[in-house]
Amino acid sequence: MTTELAIQTIDLTKRYKQRLAVESLSLEVQRGEVFGFLGPNGAGKTTTIAMLLGLVRPTAGQALLFGHDVQHDPVAALRNVGAMIEAPAFYPYLSGRDNLRVLARADGVPPARIDAVLAAVELSSRARDRFGTYSQGMKQRLAIAAALLADPDLIMLDEPTNGLDPAGTVEVRELIRSLATEGRTIFLCSHLLHEVEQVCSRVAIIKAGRRIAQGSVRELLQRGQVVQVRVVGAVAPAVALLQQVEWVRGVQHDGDLLLVDAPAARAPEINALLTRNDILVAEIRTREESLEQFFLEVTEHTT
Repeated sequence: MTTELAIQTIDLTKRYKQRLAVESLSLEVQRGEVFGFLGPNGAGKTTTIAMLLGLVRPTAGQALLFGHDVQHDPVAALRNVGAMIEAPAFYPYLSGRDNLRVLARADGVPPARIDAVLAAVELSSRARDRFGTYSQGMKQRLAIAAALLADPDLIMLDEPTNGLDPAGTVEVRELIRSLATEGRTIFLCSHLLHEVEQVCSRVAIIKAGRRIAQGSVRELLQRGQVVQVRVVGAVAPAVALLQQVEWVRGVQHDGDLLLVDAPAARAPEINALLTRNDILVAEIRTREESLEQFFLEVTEHTT
């Protein structure tokens, strides 16, 4: 076990009677990175976070935080962890600051830490206002402030922009970016691909409790690269020729436009191959899918 990993799961599994919520899930999250944990609703994301936090006991497998087993050594594993899961739960009649005072007292956190976290989430000016008067974005930010109280090295955020309007979403996204610059590890559970693409360095995608993809955002997007080729004349000979190439995964066409499923770096070779076979290329360029397009593709076609 290496402490270079903030999170490591090894064949982590959770079964509820006949339903397999998480199946043999193996993840590795490096210290200091912003890691996106993606999946459709009901994919097992929240169950996974609950197992990582020791709130749910795994049926099988291990969950390790900073090298410590969550089940066998929970105090050491969770010592440097803060989390925001599901909807923020605070006393509506207390101010933002007083809500944090309650939590700080319960966790033995010095009172001076409260002002620091309020400043970090940009709520200092509204700290005396009752929580019940906060906008949804402010409520989410106060929940993140609560997760920061103990000054954790690892922060787990479960759908932090859920239910927010565009302005609130931008607020939370900028906060996540700010936290990342402090060297903290952030485990961001979300189904909002556009947000994850902007703030995460690596991601894992799960469906029906199973991991179906993992890697850097750049690596996953490169898997979705397509070379677009527009040819002059008959299209069929070009399609037939490209389908014989070992590294071409597939060819589709729409009129004179060919969509070649191949690495972008191979575009010059595609051009040369067609030219050698007397097929005139009018245009050739690469197209890269968004993370959302990649997500939809792998979750729709993976059983």
